[in-house]
Amino acid sequence: MSTFVLVHGAWHGGWCWDRVAPLLRAAGHEVHTPTLTGLSERAHLLSPLVGLDTHVEDVVRLLDTLQLTDVVLVGHSYAGQVITGVTDRRPAAIARRVHLDAFVGADGEAARDLLPETVAHHWAESAAGPGFGWLVPVRSLSVLGVTEQADVDWLTPRLTPHPWKTYTDPLRLTGAAHGVPAAFVECVSWMRVFQGQAERARRLGWPVRELDTGHEAMVTAPEALAHVLMELAGG
Repeated sequence: MSTFVLVHGAWHGGWCWDRVAPLLRAAGHEVHTPTLTGLSERAHLLSPLVGLDTHVEDVVRLLDTLQLTDVVLVGHSYAGQVITGVTDRRPAAIARRVHLDAFVGADGEAARDLLPETVAHHWAESAAGPGFGWLVPVRSLSVLGVTEQADVDWLTPRLTPHPWKTYTDPLRLTGAAHGVPAAFVECVSWMRVFQGQAERARRLGWPVRELDTGHEAMVTAPEALAHVLMELAGG
């Protein structure tokens, strides 16, 4: 049995895994779903100082405090940057990391650098305008491939603005993560912002799986996602 640590992306909280975590636990796995500083129920801690290192530290402290080992570390979207940083700092604790439609950053790269230029420009404009210079407002769920009204209604009241600094802070890596196996899962039924990241994963020799769903796979395809995560954990 595996120990999964599932890390949410921008605007979300640990609650976004509520449809996936029970499936993993029912199969006998241990599951942790932390909420990153400044998001969701921790939004009262949001400030312009919250950056990528803050979120890496959130997960590192979870691993250290609970003394977790042989962890399957899953990062969705923005959290690809987070789990890369965590694996670099605690490689001995991680059995495998899985990038779920997520950034695959190298040393010195910021999340903003890894977005397609048109998307990066839109995000920067949003942060500069309605985001008061330091926040990324919540994007339309339809853009992310969420089409069922019940899913929209479940997500909308829970989403909160995301600190832009986490997208402009570069990864600072030592190379310690290179020996830890990694995999990529691409969600292919939307605008495929992370297609380039999936290609980067293939060039790195990682296994790449595809899910026929939108970007919010943990909401729109929880059974399929749980299946592929367990398959990758076993691999």
